[in-house]
Amino acid sequence: MTIRGAAALLITLASIGSAEAAEAKLIEAARQEKVVTWYTSLVQNQVARPMAAAFEKKYPGITVQLVAGTVGELELKITEEARAHALRADVHHGGGVTADLIKAGLVEPYRPESAGDFPDAYKDPDGLWTAQVLNVLAPAVNTSLVKPADIPKTYQDLLDPKWKGRIAWTTQMSQGGPPGFIGTILLSMGQDAGMAYLRKLAPQMVSVPTNQRVVLDQVIAGEYPLALATFTHHSEISAAKGAPVRWLKLDPLTANMDPIFLLKGAPHPNAAKLFIDFVVSSEGQAVFRDAGYIPADPKVPAQVPGLKPEVGKFGIQMLSPQLVADHLAEWVGVYNELFR
Repeated sequence: MTIRGAAALLITLASIGSAEAAEAKLIEAARQEKVVTWYTSLVQNQVARPMAAAFEKKYPGITVQLVAGTVGELELKITEEARAHALRADVHHGGGVTADLIKAGLVEPYRPESAGDFPDAYKDPDGLWTAQVLNVLAPAVNTSLVKPADIPKTYQDLLDPKWKGRIAWTTQMSQGGPPGFIGTILLSMGQDAGMAYLRKLAPQMVSVPTNQRVVLDQVIAGEYPLALATFTHHSEISAAKGAPVRWLKLDPLTANMDPIFLLKGAPHPNAAKLFIDFVVSSEGQAVFRDAGYIPADPKVPAQVPGLKPEVGKFGIQMLSPQLVADHLAEWVGVYNELFR
């Protein structure tokens, strides 16, 4: 080995040793705190409890306290606690509230080592959040009701008169609902062409006052032949159970992420950092995979590998938390103008 090679090896070993020492110090500090409180809107039995159990198994002596609720409920709870100087939450997540909490000064920068090789788009440049899962939203079709030749292949195909009043979507005004779809169209087509397209699409649509999963279930049940803004992994889960459903690779599909982040003033900051590290590590990402979600970690495949854009070979329009914060009100306004 050359002198230069030996020096490089020593530097590498020193770096590894330093990282291991830092991790050991964090683990010890987390064990002193004994608990981490996770405010989460994730489905409890499907993924939140399995994630907590996996963490507690790896780090005995540290308990994960789960506080469940909807995205809106938990955002309100966090802001009220912070205002009263009585914050209980350590860790939270959710693309729709991230920018609001950042703006309120309630998010503490933290860059988990385990997400070091995540794509830049999956990490905030200032370390304020890290993606834990990727969400892709797509049209979904009932394959028993729609002949293969009639299945839309482009967004223009959705304008065919045969679809008038037969395409369903949720009324949830979020990045995963109509506003996110509207944003994708405007960003990908341009403002003028996008608005012209949306005006033509409006007569085709039926707004259903429920969430994306229920809209998809109604398509599966045959109440509607087609839906927009449904989660691709929901279609895969249902199709695996024999449901007549298929999601469509129109270009581009709407994509957003569910970011996890550390709250400023967290009562258990070390346990919180250790928990975030675990969630975005290969071990934590495997928990998401096993629950049917799309892991953000490029090293962890989805249960159905083709759900990831790079494997499934489909284009996406990524709606980052900041992009959503900057434009959500505008996109909701377009919905109210054209689709209500």
